[in-house]
Amino acid sequence: MRSRGLIPVLVAATTALMMSACGSSTDSDDQAANAVTGSSEAFPVTIEHALGTTTIEEAPDRVATVAWANHEVPLALGVVPVGMAAANFGDDDGDGVLPWVEDKLDELGAETPVLYDETDGIDFEAVADSDPDVILAAYSGLTQEDYDTLSEIAPVVAYPEEAWATSWRDIITFNSQGLGMSEEGEQLIADIEGRIDETVAAHPGLDGKNTMFMTHVDPTDLSTVNFYTANDTRAAFFEDLGLGTPAAVEEASASGEFSGSISAEQLDQFADVDLIVTYGDQELVDTLKADPLLSQMPAVANDAIVFLDGNGPMGTAANPTPLAIDWVLDDYVAQLAGASSR
Repeated sequence: MRSRGLIPVLVAATTALMMSACGSSTDSDDQAANAVTGSSEAFPVTIEHALGTTTIEEAPDRVATVAWANHEVPLALGVVPVGMAAANFGDDDGDGVLPWVEDKLDELGAETPVLYDETDGIDFEAVADSDPDVILAAYSGLTQEDYDTLSEIAPVVAYPEEAWATSWRDIITFNSQGLGMSEEGEQLIADIEGRIDETVAAHPGLDGKNTMFMTHVDPTDLSTVNFYTANDTRAAFFEDLGLGTPAAVEEASASGEFSGSISAEQLDQFADVDLIVTYGDQELVDTLKADPLLSQMPAVANDAIVFLDGNGPMGTAANPTPLAIDWVLDDYVAQLAGASSR
């Protein structure tokens, strides 16, 4: 399993502040589930992150989230945010809510929270209007200016180290601490890990298969092979699935970059690639197999390629997040196993 990286520093007061349960409501701005009624933490809580130090004085009544996937943590822990970012890709029905989030809201009997339109960046006014007590953003690309502006509204939990590089485990760890529910967050991680292990165990043929996640391929220019490094959460998830990392990907990952590129003329560097995951369709397979160089890659020659719809839920869920993992796991692992056995 991947390391959690930077671990937040928590400073707890001696007296725990517990919240009383509220009555239910159908108004998404005033739902009982907005309150963190099961806080296991003593307050105040202090969290160190890449953009500063955040102190949350007491258990929050109103939780807002910005950017991608952060709302999945409170939802997984039974807390409905007062506001969250609308999904701007992977949304199959155009309602701004991804399928696994819809399923969780239905399970909780909750209405959709206020959706912030982040097409052009954080909607600070909308976040302020939802009157949050805490803003969760452990997986995000917040700039220092964004963070400072949001901090004028409520305490903000930012990413631990690098923008858009937070592992699914750290998304849970940091955001659950912002809720005062770190113990529940740790249990959530353990539960997800257990389900991953159980699913992977049913496909022993996948064990150790060196897998590369190719970025979007331009069929008109195959002179360069572009791929995600292990610093990208999509490729990092392969380690959770028991898959290996090709040498070229491993080397490129040392740079700290999210992606790498190698000339197709240096194809020998991909001799250990057993399996490819990418966005595309059968037409791309035909293009790769017709190319005199790329057709020699073992994964291409063996049709060991998994194609994802980059604009659909399945392709979106390949970027692992707390609720998406369960939603995609069985199908994703089955596709990987099927491709690797060809």
